[in-house]
Amino acid sequence: MLRGALPARAGRRTNLGLLVLLLVAGGTGVLAFGVGTPLPSRLVAAAHGAAGLGLLLLVPWKAVVVRRSRARTRGRRDPTAAWGLAVLVGLTVVTGLLHTVAGPGLAVGGVALLQVHVATAVGTAVLLAVHAVGSRQRPRRGDASRRGLLRAGDLAVAAAALWGAVEGGLRLTGAPGARRRGTGSHERGSGDPAAMPVTQWFTDAVPDDAGGTVELVAGGRTTRLRAADLDRGDTVTAVLDCTGGWYATQEWRGVRLDRLLAGAGLPEDGSVDVVSVTGYRRRLPLADAGALLLATHCAGRPLSAGHGAPVRLVAPGRRGYWWVKWVRRVEVVDAPWWLQPPFPLT
Repeated sequence: MLRGALPARAGRRTNLGLLVLLLVAGGTGVLAFGVGTPLPSRLVAAAHGAAGLGLLLLVPWKAVVVRRSRARTRGRRDPTAAWGLAVLVGLTVVTGLLHTVAGPGLAVGGVALLQVHVATAVGTAVLLAVHAVGSRQRPRRGDASRRGLLRAGDLAVAAAALWGAVEGGLRLTGAPGARRRGTGSHERGSGDPAAMPVTQWFTDAVPDDAGGTVELVAGGRTTRLRAADLDRGDTVTAVLDCTGGWYATQEWRGVRLDRLLAGAGLPEDGSVDVVSVTGYRRRLPLADAGALLLATHCAGRPLSAGHGAPVRLVAPGRRGYWWVKWVRRVEVVDAPWWLQPPFPLT
């Protein structure tokens, strides 16, 4: 199967296969940060894992390519970028596998393994661009031939089979990775907020003073509400799925956003900006207001400072960076919700 799935001769098609797998792995890795609903996130995570493992299938062929290239270009081309790219690709695959198997508890020098995985992936993207620009290979019409597409399909099947074998092995051995969520996240602190990790987007930080009021701007009016007045008994059990590689299922209590905005004369196709005291913000569709909660409590206890006290947004079905902490202002706007960076920049 493997022999027929991969290029019979090491060379251009090997490099092309590696490039496609790297692009798929990188693209699905970025996409995985934004997808939180079960089925789409599972498909994205599976494609990401299969593409990463597929790189290992091409290692023997790439080794032949490297030996030939060294013989032809000895002394004429600096191999530093190429070797740096190989090292970063290897580190990215290894750290991804270790995080998958063991979960977010592993760290390197105090840095979570998933963060190392992301950092090496970014470095890989940079060196891949440098390496591709310096390469003499250019696209050809034959790259999209029937034979080329069949071989690409065989490679995809082999990569998916390898991913399936790894997943099966995790389940047979009972490794922590067998209990991952569809996004690839591992469970941490469900039902126990004190055991839930304190994390935030890399541009954000726990404020010294989160204040005690929330501004509600809607229908041309600004209303200031005490955080204590937002505990109106509305509850929702939702999964906080952090891009740091962990998730926790908790019961959140506070007030539903649609109840808070009732009678405010809202625009038909508007959005709602939720802004933190730190300046961090996310914009969500106003149509989702019935599913959004301004939470003051988690698992029956008041929120801690690290988890967004006194008020945080709960956005079921969205990744953790949508769950704005330390909410200072909620503002209804006419702009579409998608008119913002896909990931927070501040």
